Amino acid sequence: MSVFASPRFLPNVMWADAASCAATGALQVVFTGALARLTGLPAPLLMGTGVFLLAYAAAAALMASRRTPPRTLIGLVVAGNFGWAVACIALLVSGAFAVTALGTAWVLAQALCVVVLAELQWTGLRRTRGGADMALA
Repeated sequence: MSVFASPRFLPNVMWADAASCAATGALQVVFTGALARLTGLPAPLLMGTGVFLLAYAAAAALMASRRTPPRTLIGLVVAGNFGWAVACIALLVSGAFAVTALGTAWVLAQALCVVVLAELQWTGLRRTRGGADMALA
């Protein structure tokens, strides 16, 4: 059996998503001022996205803890993660803020992380769907 087809793969990816969002959100909420100075990103943007990430982390943890992962919700998470990556790139390309090198790295790290998670989530959804279809045959 492939690791991607394992019944624990998708919940494990959702736990990883929850953990990364909780860590990033907590850093952005607790150290808003310092991060704003170091990254060149506005404090309200860091605080707002930090609070959102903490709420999202709780939702992702709830999805991960379910005996049967909620496939439709995880599909929305995949779309949201790709959307977050696009928004990160758009923020940098827009030139709306005087983002420092560290700020660019912070934003690009988030974009890369969510793209990897979205791809793993999408792979898990496809592989587990195939396994469920074969079990019915």
